[in-house]
Amino acid sequence: MLVSLRGGDDRPAALTAAAANPPEDVPAALALAREVGASRPTPGDGSTLDQWELLASLAAHDLGVARAVEPHLDAVAILVQAGWQTVDGTWGVFAAEGGPDPLLAESDGQRWTLNGTKPWCSLAGRLDSALITARTGTGPRLFAVDLAQPGVQVVEDAWRARGLVEIPSGPVRFTGVEAVPVGEAGWYQTRPGFWWGAIGVAACWFGGAVGIARTVLGAAQRSANPHLLAHLGAIDVLLHTCRTALADAAARVDAREPDARLLARRVRGIVARSCEETIARAGHALGPGPLATDRAHAKRVADLQLYIRQHHAERDDAALGELLTTRDDAPW
Repeated sequence: MLVSLRGGDDRPAALTAAAANPPEDVPAALALAREVGASRPTPGDGSTLDQWELLASLAAHDLGVARAVEPHLDAVAILVQAGWQTVDGTWGVFAAEGGPDPLLAESDGQRWTLNGTKPWCSLAGRLDSALITARTGTGPRLFAVDLAQPGVQVVEDAWRARGLVEIPSGPVRFTGVEAVPVGEAGWYQTRPGFWWGAIGVAACWFGGAVGIARTVLGAAQRSANPHLLAHLGAIDVLLHTCRTALADAAARVDAREPDARLLARRVRGIVARSCEETIARAGHALGPGPLATDRAHAKRVADLQLYIRQHHAERDDAALGELLTTRDDAPW
């Protein structure tokens, strides 16, 4: 079922078809990602709402499917913004930092090579290529990497999660791996599209919350009680707030309004909080039954609990607060 972020019904037919027949597993999701990515969708090109509706619709069906599709579409958008004319195969984006063995990029004047370990590399063993950030002598830089090279080693058995089980996101070791620079040093995070892509992730979170809310709605339609109805009504308010925020953000992105960073932090905060409260209210409304006996619901809750931790809670709130203090006037 399509998750709508708009008032009318003027969405592309391809979006409706994808929502009506969502993939059932990761290989099918990656095939869909290649199909959608072939049209070279880029946030800010006038179809941002369509892209986020697709991600939300896939996530409402299965967050694992959305988690497989979203990075590929983000990678395509990044490469388009960097001026690439062709994007072949399936792609990921590995941009997390941390760990005792940071990924370093070195150039001999003719080619770049990567050495070190990159954390949080989702589906690295199934993708053809990835956009990967690495440290250089002039600062962090983005590189395109063929993951079929012999120096790419996926660390096995590192993914112990109970959510998004089918999307292993453990570390990958790189030893003498050739890489192609994408943009200059610092370009990846300073381009407006960085923050637009961050809102696309929030659209996936929203879709996951919609899936949970539909379970609560179904229970209320079968046998309502005042407490169940109260939680359902509160969840509806949360989701309506998310929907409004995402639709407004899509319009602002397509209008190329400045300060994408402030917009993204606000929308991600709204959606992450709403997801957390939706999970809690669904648990109160439904009790332990669906978590124990409804495979799809139990998976959706576990997936969403892990996925929304890409929002860094108080740390991201503090970053938003710091942004607000740099303004000349009050933002409200």
